[in-house]
Amino acid sequence: MPVSKDEFDQLHPCDFYTPEELLDSGQMYTVYEIARMLQELDPDAEIDAETESILLDWAIPWVISNADELVVADPRDDDEPGYYGLATEE
Repeated sequence: MPVSKDEFDQLHPCDFYTPEELLDSGQMYTVYEIARMLQELDPDAEIDAETESILLDWAIPWVISNADELVVADPRDDDEPGYYGLATEE
């Protein structure tokens, strides 16, 4: 159910990092690492599973909406996630 804006103390602009601002061009990242970085956390930060799930709710749409600027690499092992990085011309 929608909630009135008046119920919130503060509203923030919906402004996300661009891939160039967030990612190092020479590195590849998992969606879990991207999720942490979007919240200004270290990519290796320890967070609980519930928080990680919430952060993924932000990261997955970010990856999808920036897909044209990203490259994808398959997981190195069956128990790893895939990796994302900046698409660069080489």
